[in-house]
Amino acid sequence: MRQRKKVERIPIHSIGRRSEQAAPVSATEAKTLFADLRNVAVLVLAVSGGPDSTALMVLAARWRAALKRGPRLVAVTVDHALRAGSAREARTVKALARRLGILHRTMRWSGKKPATGLQEAARAVRYRLLAASARAAGAAHILTAHTRDDQAETVLLRMARGSGLTGLAAMARETLIGYSAAAGSRAAAPLVLVRPLIDLPKARLVATLDAAGVAYCEDPSNSDPRFTRARLRELMPVLADEGLDARRLATMARRVRRAEAAIEFVVGVAAAATSQSAWSDDAPIRLDAQKFLTLPAEVALRLLGRAILRAGRGAPLRLGRLEALYESLIEAGTAPRRGARVRRTLAGALITLAPAWLTVEPAPPRGKPQRI
Repeated sequence: MRQRKKVERIPIHSIGRRSEQAAPVSATEAKTLFADLRNVAVLVLAVSGGPDSTALMVLAARWRAALKRGPRLVAVTVDHALRAGSAREARTVKALARRLGILHRTMRWSGKKPATGLQEAARAVRYRLLAASARAAGAAHILTAHTRDDQAETVLLRMARGSGLTGLAAMARETLIGYSAAAGSRAAAPLVLVRPLIDLPKARLVATLDAAGVAYCEDPSNSDPRFTRARLRELMPVLADEGLDARRLATMARRVRRAEAAIEFVVGVAAAATSQSAWSDDAPIRLDAQKFLTLPAEVALRLLGRAILRAGRGAPLRLGRLEALYESLIEAGTAPRRGARVRRTLAGALITLAPAWLTVEPAPPRGKPQRI
């Protein structure tokens, strides 16, 4: 990334929405952004050195300095070692953290890098190393600097990939992640990933740093056309001219999350109404077949997905394959083939539809005969 001391700013006296975006984040706003984290013992801040994460560190430091008692802040920079200047950028973040009175730690991605899927692999490593740092610091919360612009790009990216409602809900302010310090394995106690800046446009964070005279870096990969997100970012001004700006995309995501919460509540009710007994890790999940087949499709899909994820011990489950399985169950369970028996495996689970029960249980090891 190249270091940048100052960028062009839209004057605060400009008319309309652009002036709001260019206004620095005030101390009062910062207090609101972090208010619910006041009683947390330790907060890990993910700081790459770009404008968003640098602003996160500056705002968090100001907020903490105004408190008599509050969390200990630990800034963590993940050096992916993909560019010659990455180590220098990590040192720059460390120097700023020291001036702000924040402990800093650099985590380096060592070893061979994949030839394909580099961004996805780098993202996974980033969260694994952040989680390891959080465990070492005794922190249960990791703060990232995702903005409203990032939210809008995520919505577009998932639309392009044909995501369902869950994907279009994009990023929530808080998300549980289950990484542990050991190679990305699942942890008993999940960490909380917090995005305090998710409702703020990037331009306001840049304006905040400009007003404070704080330097930051620019990552050239953010505009590299080889990456899908960078190409979508180039489309944003064109979409905004047609009214589909970051604000509206983020609003859509918020409304979808609201619908998501309602649907998930109904799925919980349906699980209780159709299950033979409480779900346990050791016993097959048995659902009343006829009740299941009469559920609204979206509710039934999610209920089936929950059961498969539980029985399959978290094996990856793709929506398209889940939909295909559900359609086969509906076809077998309705006239003129009512009562037909179906056995399928998906994502490490064995699904059996019989006249009375829909059973979901761990799939037997490959090569082991199945009882029919």
